[in-house]
Amino acid sequence: MPLPQYCPTPRELDDLELLVSGALAPTTTYDEPGSAVTLTLPPDVASRAAAEGGVEIVDPEGLPLARVEPGGAITPLTHAQHGPFRRVYLTPAQTRERYAGRTFVPVVDAITEAQLAALAGHGPLVLLPLVGHGTPELSPVALIRATLAAATHLPDAEVVAVPLASHGDPEVDHELGVRVAANYAGDDRVVGVTDEVDGDYPPEVAAIVDVDRPVPAEQGLVLFFTGLSGSGKSTLARALMDRLLEDGARTLTSLDGDVVRRNLSAGLTFSKEDRETNIRRIGWVAAEISRHGGVAVCSPIAPFDETRQQVRAMVQEAGGAFFLVHVATPLEECERRDRKGLYAKARRGEIPEFTGISSPYEEPADADVRVDTTGRTIEEALDDVLVVLRDAGYLDLTTATEISA
Repeated sequence: MPLPQYCPTPRELDDLELLVSGALAPTTTYDEPGSAVTLTLPPDVASRAAAEGGVEIVDPEGLPLARVEPGGAITPLTHAQHGPFRRVYLTPAQTRERYAGRTFVPVVDAITEAQLAALAGHGPLVLLPLVGHGTPELSPVALIRATLAAATHLPDAEVVAVPLASHGDPEVDHELGVRVAANYAGDDRVVGVTDEVDGDYPPEVAAIVDVDRPVPAEQGLVLFFTGLSGSGKSTLARALMDRLLEDGARTLTSLDGDVVRRNLSAGLTFSKEDRETNIRRIGWVAAEISRHGGVAVCSPIAPFDETRQQVRAMVQEAGGAFFLVHVATPLEECERRDRKGLYAKARRGEIPEFTGISSPYEEPADADVRVDTTGRTIEEALDDVLVVLRDAGYLDLTTATEISA
């Protein structure tokens, strides 16, 4: 019987590549005692893996990468073959064979002119951009591009990309970084990039940084409205869309909950599981819009914090900004409005798992702005949102001048 398959998180995939290559030696398996390098299987996959004697790890496209036994031992099936700059991803053994005798330099951010001057005195170098999930200051691709550009200013410098992921603990990440750099360097020296006050970049590096770190008014943006049915979130979201379209400075896409259900999530029920699947679909599409510099306006109920956090993570991973609007109109006011008669049906038990009645709404503690539409015009409520967007830099001056005092 075939083993169950599992596509790990980006961090777990990065860990797998380093485990298989020997970069994390002496750690060679997941879940060694005291190690931060772990593999967490969903409960259903874990039970099947225990019964079948292992799990098959696949990449996001379904390519089998390795088999992992219940104890964490790994049998490689193939290696990562695709992705930008794959040619500069070498194993420690390949790196030591090609570049013995050089000085190795871990890199997590674009290198400044002052840092280049300091590095030039260390002789032939191997720059190691650490591009694993959550580690680099730039996006992984931009860090490799910036490091390759910086290398042209150094005598006889080479670049080797290392997918070292962050594990959320600075001390753990530092220890892993030291270990991985030492495994790549072997008997050669490892030095760090100096902390210079001068932050000027070489022009070609600066151009890469500018593209990867756009100012807020040019960054991809997801405007995510959450609140009870009848709270006014969809009306408020539409009003914001209209205002931004009038301004004409950004490309906008509406991902209204009902519209998405008809077009993207047709066939899903209103069970808790399917409702959360619908939100994640909205989040994935919104994140892709933000990846390309667009603005996505979403207005689902999204009652659960865990799912909202998943959407936030998708957007941030895509390089976009996530702006959360909590339309905090009280339940009694939402019931009073009840234009669709949904609350009345829920009170009669005709609609199961109805948010606010038979299913909870978890109020966000991390909203960028909180708006109560009770007794207010949409224009008044919208100004609350526009002011915060302006102050955060997401609106240009044309739109900002239209906001009420």
